[in-house]
Amino acid sequence: MSFEQIRLDKQDGIAILTLHRPDNMNAFTGQMMAEIIAALDECDADDAVRAVVFTGSGDRAYCAGADLGSGAETFNYDSRTDKQELLPDGTPASPVADDGTIDWTHPLIRDGGGRVSMRIFESKKPVLGAINGAAVGIGVTMTLPMDARLASTNARFGFVFARRGIVPEAASSWFLPRLIGITNAVDLCYSGRLIGAEEALEKGLVQSLHEPGTLVDAAIAKAREMTQHSAPVSIALTRHMMWRMLGAPHPMSAHRWDSRVIFSRGRSPDAAEGVMSFLEKREPNFQASVAADYPYFAEFEDMPPY
Repeated sequence: MSFEQIRLDKQDGIAILTLHRPDNMNAFTGQMMAEIIAALDECDADDAVRAVVFTGSGDRAYCAGADLGSGAETFNYDSRTDKQELLPDGTPASPVADDGTIDWTHPLIRDGGGRVSMRIFESKKPVLGAINGAAVGIGVTMTLPMDARLASTNARFGFVFARRGIVPEAASSWFLPRLIGITNAVDLCYSGRLIGAEEALEKGLVQSLHEPGTLVDAAIAKAREMTQHSAPVSIALTRHMMWRMLGAPHPMSAHRWDSRVIFSRGRSPDAAEGVMSFLEKREPNFQASVAADYPYFAEFEDMPPY
């Protein structure tokens, strides 16, 4: 698939997804949302891709947030023609009826940033962020479901929603407190203040800082470190288990899922290869395909519809 607002390059097993609107500080649009989702679909289906690294074009910004080109109507989605153009054929143009009632199941109700966050959450490949500049609004919240966030020393971060008269989106009310704690989360979201890279590192929002010219290479190296010696299907399952168990009501939920998954994996050729390669002191040669062999457990995988 060809893309206009992102770039997707694959280098020796690592996909580099670059937000590419350099003249607009890579500001987020509905088209960018759709292209990110399509790119992640492509990466999940490609067994040659072991991990995905997100970054932004240029030196100024990773993503400066939502494109504010619609002015006062920027967040009034049912009045914006660019949002309506993304609707399936036959869908009413607005969720608001003539009598003022709102159809809360209408596609325009769904937050576009949240669609990206949920797609990253569902990814079968590890996703890392190489945050090369300003990451504001959706520019920072889209990074929260990523497995690692590396930042340039000149990066800045802002959860500026309340300053724009809206609220945090992209499921960040779920992700952010789990990453940096509730006290830090409410501080950043209530105030909407910008923080620099050092404070982001101190709070745990990012894991490491790098000089601008070395950032993407560091993220690629981290992606390889996370994946090169491990079974791809096991990584995909582990990723989903870890993230979903953050919201589990009791450790028995984890025990039940662990038990079923390890039983399934234990019967696979990957498990035999993992043991024998260790005993024979050689690199493993895992053959199972994430695209074809990922086992689904309906009880745990089937999420309720939006």
